Amino acid sequence: MSGAGGGGGGALLVVGDVVTDVVARYRGPLAVGTDTASAIRTLPGGAGANVACWAAHHGADVRLLGRVGTDSAAWHERELRASGVRPRLVVDPEAPTGTVICLVDAGAAAERTFLTDSGAALRLDPDDWSPALLDGVARLHLSGYLFFAEPSRALVAVALESARARGVPVSVDPASAGFLARLGVDRFLTLVDGIDVLLPSRDEAHLLTGLPDPADAAAKLSRFVPLVVAKQGAQGALVARGGGVVARIPAAPATPRDTTGAGDAFTGAFLAALLAGADAEGAAAEGCGAGARAVEKVGGRPPGADQPP
Repeated sequence: MSGAGGGGGGALLVVGDVVTDVVARYRGPLAVGTDTASAIRTLPGGAGANVACWAAHHGADVRLLGRVGTDSAAWHERELRASGVRPRLVVDPEAPTGTVICLVDAGAAAERTFLTDSGAALRLDPDDWSPALLDGVARLHLSGYLFFAEPSRALVAVALESARARGVPVSVDPASAGFLARLGVDRFLTLVDGIDVLLPSRDEAHLLTGLPDPADAAAKLSRFVPLVVAKQGAQGALVARGGGVVARIPAAPATPRDTTGAGDAFTGAFLAALLAGADAEGAAAEGCGAGARAVEKVGGRPPGADQPP
């Protein structure tokens, strides 16, 4: 497979989840058993879809393969196109579109908790894949949520085989420490064997290595994957290659309102910068800037991109 460094044009194909986010912002603690006053919005989301939108926002030619229900297919298609993404949405005749309830504490850190019903999102399967999807594609990105259900894991295997055959580099964002723990670290690392770029969060890197120090964790992961870009939230990002951290990228200043989608924003901007020819360090700096912009707004999409149905 080709290297993990800069790019020279071509499209980004994202394969991943398209879901409906119900974002409830409250000021804790939650009043269990009774009412808690909240500001609630329904927005388009999904880690894969968010990455695609942020990459398009940063100038990339982006395509997205995802699966949705008939209930909101038209809305999601419209919102993705409005964000500059060329979607290929498979409409599931049985399962509804995935839904995530995002509980966001409106305190200083704006931390969030997710309640997830994956619905159609993880019912992507090998029949939804075609090698022709890679025509004109310079990079393939796989949302980590695909690894958490059998049909979508089978699709991942087929997509990776197609990418290897064409020399298209592949990136993966593990997406969820909770689901990752349930899947199992060894199983995940086996499934991503041969990818070019891994983009874990601090918690995911810790879980994948068992190492408490973020730099140690990133360094260890880079012995298995050529390029590791470990997202550290307010502490920026770490870039690791060949068993060692080669750069520490500072975070951009931000006043958080909602951290939903911040990691997706980082990943989208990072991949767009690679496609434009940036090196990993420069691309990570773009990612940090996008993450800062993401936490200052409600929802997981770029500014002006997400509208209620």
